[in-house]
Amino acid sequence: MSSSELDRAVPDNGALMQTFMDEIFQPLHRVEQRRWARAYLWGLINISGKRTPRRMALARALPSTAAHGLRQFINTSPWDWEPVRHRLSRQIAARTRPRAWTVAELIIPKRGEYSVGVHQRMDTVTGLTVNCQRAMGLFLDTDTYCFPVDWSLVFGGIWDSDSERRRRARIPENETGHPAGAYVSGFAADVCARLPLLRAPWALDLTRCDDADAALAGLAEQGVDVVCEVRASRSVLPAENTADVTTVGELMESRHNRQAHVLIRRNPSGHARSVPVHAHVGKVRLPRLGSGDEGGSRTYRVLRRPDPDGLRPPRYWITTLTDRRVDEVLRLTRSRAAALSTITTMRQKFGLLDFEGRSYPGWHHHMTMASAAYVYQHLYAAPGAVPAAPAASPGELAGTAS
Repeated sequence: MSSSELDRAVPDNGALMQTFMDEIFQPLHRVEQRRWARAYLWGLINISGKRTPRRMALARALPSTAAHGLRQFINTSPWDWEPVRHRLSRQIAARTRPRAWTVAELIIPKRGEYSVGVHQRMDTVTGLTVNCQRAMGLFLDTDTYCFPVDWSLVFGGIWDSDSERRRRARIPENETGHPAGAYVSGFAADVCARLPLLRAPWALDLTRCDDADAALAGLAEQGVDVVCEVRASRSVLPAENTADVTTVGELMESRHNRQAHVLIRRNPSGHARSVPVHAHVGKVRLPRLGSGDEGGSRTYRVLRRPDPDGLRPPRYWITTLTDRRVDEVLRLTRSRAAALSTITTMRQKFGLLDFEGRSYPGWHHHMTMASAAYVYQHLYAAPGAVPAAPAASPGELAGTAS
């Protein structure tokens, strides 16, 4: 079917959808690409069950012949996903009150061995080996929702060494496997380059990070504020002492080194209970993290939260927000849980795990569209959403179409 026939077949969601398409998908220069993008977005939002091109085409609004066009739009159409993601993040920042950046890991179970990046990995929760893709997602936590804004596919093993497999999957030469910490650094560098005025803190859980030093060094290099949960074995240096390396666990053992704070937490039923939190009385630095001295020149505050029931070990954070109240700092740590909740919603309602192709561009196209579907529903179509900015003029649109 032609793209114009497709345009007539997709239900008209009115000015709201058109504004979203104009603002987010303007980088797609060809008219037919934007039409297929709208159809794919409609399918992700409106059908139930697995969101595949075939099932989208079987939906009442689209003829079955649309399956080929939807599949082609995701797998072979040569559109650049990065400008679309950049526009998503700018619209989120403009329409909400950003609180923190955070990063979360996504495991995508797969059958077979040919999906791009698929490999065997130990599930740290169940202890079982799973066949999966592994991805890192960047999220912007705001006063309303936690929004997905970028994705990286994690490679390694055969995907770094098998040139024929990489060629078939159309993986760029510069895309190779890295520890998780390097992906955090890459996200931070990209955000600081394209959103220099958005200096929200980075709230991260580094307790299971493959390379926490790389993450901390990258964040220090960008000069951004951080609130990072770390292991008790995280090495630190008291700011006033350059010689004695200790760990956050050892540092917080002495009662003379910490101040007690009490936070009030309420469960869903409204019952309140006090939660003790300890803050180190001084500041600490990190041992040199690499060839530069960015990490070693910054000062951090150490926070410790014992388990209220005494059943689990204490949790520890380091933060550059040394002048903020303890409760304000720990409120930011909820961002990662919010990101995981967003992932669950995207899996259930927007087809996050439903990509069936085998190519690197196809995977990124699908993840971009799933992110766009989440943003549209929660930022544009949600009750009380901020009014849309004026749409692009016909002349502006004509200048981008081919």
